[in-house]
Parts: sequence; structure tokens; C-alpha cells
Amino acid sequence: MSSLANNYNRKKIAFLKGKGSFLYSTNGSKYLDFVQGIAVNSLGHAHPKLVAALNKQSKKVWHVSNAFQIPEGEKLAKKLTQHTFADYVLFQNSGAEATEAAIKVARRYFYSIGQPKKNRIICIKDSFHGRTLATIFASGSKKMTEGFYPKVPGFDHFKFGDHTKLKKLITKKTAAIMVETVMGEGGIKVIPDWCLKGLRKLCNEKKILLILDEVQCGIGRTGKFFAFEHAKVKPDIVPIAKGIGGGFPMGAVLMNKKTASAMVAGTHGSTFGGNPLAMSVGSAVLEVILKKSFLKNVTKISNYFHLELKKLQKQYPKIIKEVRGAGLLVGLQLHKDQTTFIKKLMDNKLLTIRAAENVIRLLPPLTVKKNEIDLAISIICKVCKNYK
Repeated sequence: MSSLANNYNRKKIAFLKGKGSFLYSTNGSKYLDFVQGIAVNSLGHAHPKLVAALNKQSKKVWHVSNAFQIPEGEKLAKKLTQHTFADYVLFQNSGAEATEAAIKVARRYFYSIGQPKKNRIICIKDSFHGRTLATIFASGSKKMTEGFYPKVPGFDHFKFGDHTKLKKLITKKTAAIMVETVMGEGGIKVIPDWCLKGLRKLCNEKKILLILDEVQCGIGRTGKFFAFEHAKVKPDIVPIAKGIGGGFPMGAVLMNKKTASAMVAGTHGSTFGGNPLAMSVGSAVLEVILKKSFLKNVTKISNYFHLELKKLQKQYPKIIKEVRGAGLLVGLQLHKDQTTFIKKLMDNKLLTIRAAENVIRLLPPLTVKKNEIDLAISIICKVCKNYK
């Protein structure tokens, strides 16, 4: 009997080791891993560059309080600001913590300029921004908030695509609009480029902030370093996590100069945020992803993946309703509940994970090879062929 709490419905499988796109179970089976810790292992399992970085840093220093300077953090922050819109970086431990901090930055900014009543944030209903008390109410999901009342105030919601409701929600108390550039848990729904441009324009007109949550869709997953780069917009605040650590826990909030000016000493802290181990691994991840050819290859391989999936959709239109997503953040929407389909994929040694709206998430590492995509396609085709 496990002593672990039952807050996860875990599958009856455990893994001994991983290499690249594959996991090897404790009973000796080999699985093609298109979960990758839910878009976390950006460079796959046991990437030699990340292993080397972790081993090297582990022999120096693991943890230093943020009461002191941390050179490894300075180095990674510099890399991030040099290659993104951001002027400053606030390191955290996870996506939820990063999004929580992003909310604090937005509220603190207006407080710092003498407008403390501007503290409400508009979000998409049934989105996903983490599982802290604030972020579950930011997500506007009845399922996630059940049993955790009283409600954390300060959030207003509109349905995905309801631009009329969005505009009506903006009041004198609105501080920011916060959306996932590509909704992950909510069903792999991409916010179109024209819509992101519209959000930026709207925020400028209303003198409010634009927060783009790139925890799942950022760090190269869509073929650009950030998903919003496709629309050529610049947000004010961006929480990141998952792929930036390549499997090692870390997150961050990226801020422009304006918003970062509010975060003076004592306004926020994190015991482990920015620790030398995480910073060294994060720097190694960026060294790989920021090579000129890397993201071009992500675009090339993801275009191929989407094309092959759309062929399957045409072949099995009564099973596959839609192919969704951007880059290697892929959703396969089925006509009916995806639970059985996911189990059959696993039985055929392909690991996937669910999302809302009967969507199966396919999240290969950014290093996935064409023959591994072909293997996944063949397994999905086999399951479709025998699916009832």
C-alpha cells in the first residue's frame, strides 16, 4: 500500500531509465514517450549536455540563498534578456509559482504608480495557469476550484474567442489581460496571431498590461522561442517553466523594464528560485535551443507531424475530429471520450496524455527524429484501425 496521497490517478507503470524520445519501464518494456513530463523534457531524456551541466555544477555548489549573488543565475538571466523582449528576470521553481508571481508583478506595478485599485486580471474561462489558490481561480475552472473556496478575488473571465465579452469586462479596476498563447490543459487551442495583435492593441489603448502564459508552449515548442513571436507582439510579462529546465524544476517571470521597476527589494522571494543547479541546467538548455538550426528543425519536423496526422484524420474521420496545436504542442481531438484511445496507445507502447474537449496531447521532445514521428503515426493508425 502506497503512502503517497491519492491526488493523482497514476497508471500502473513505472520507469527505470530514459534516453531521448524513449522510456524503459521497470518490467523491461520500451515506450515512445510523447508526454515528456507534459512538455517538460524539451531535449528528451538524459540529454548528454544537460547531464554534464548538472554533474559539473553538483560538484561545486547546490544551493545558495538569494541573500547573496548567484553568478549562474546572472548568466542565465542575461541569456534570456538578450534573446527575448524581457529586460529583467525573476526566477522561480515551477510554472504555478511563475504565474503566481506574474499576477503579483501586475498588481504591484499599478500599486507602485499610485493606482492600487487597478488590481483585477481578465482570463479565459477554463484555461490553466497552475494549482495555487490564486492560479486556480485565475483559470476559471469549476472542476479545479471545487472544494477550495472562499474564492480568491480579482479575476474576471470570458469564453475563448468571445471578444465582445472581453471588451465589456475591462473597467477602471482592470490591471491586465492574462492568457495562454496556446491553451494546453484547455484543449490545445491556439490563439490566432491576429487576435494576439488585437490583445496588444487593446492593452495599449486601455493602458493595461498583457501577460502571456508560455509555461507549456514556450521555449521552442512551437518553432519559435516563444509562441507569441509568430504574431510579432511584445507582452509586458511572461511566466515560463517546463521546457526551460529540460526536466530540472525551474520557472521564471520575464518582465519589461516598466513592470520590473515595481519589484523592489522585499516584494517577492523564493527560497530555491534561481539556485545554481537549476541555473546551470537552464543555461545548457538554452545553448542547445538557441543554435540557429535547432528551431528550424523543430518547425520542419512539426510540419511533417501535423501533415501525417491530418492524413490520418482524413482516413479515420469518424474517430479523429480535428488536429490542433502549433509546432510540437499537438492535440488530436476525438469525437468521443479519449480515455480508451489513450490506453490503447499505451498498450502499443506510445505514451500520450489527455486535455479538455476529448483531446489527446502529443508532446514529443524538441529533439524528436523523423523515424520516431513515423513510429508514433503507425501506432496511432493501428489503434484507429482497430478502434470501436
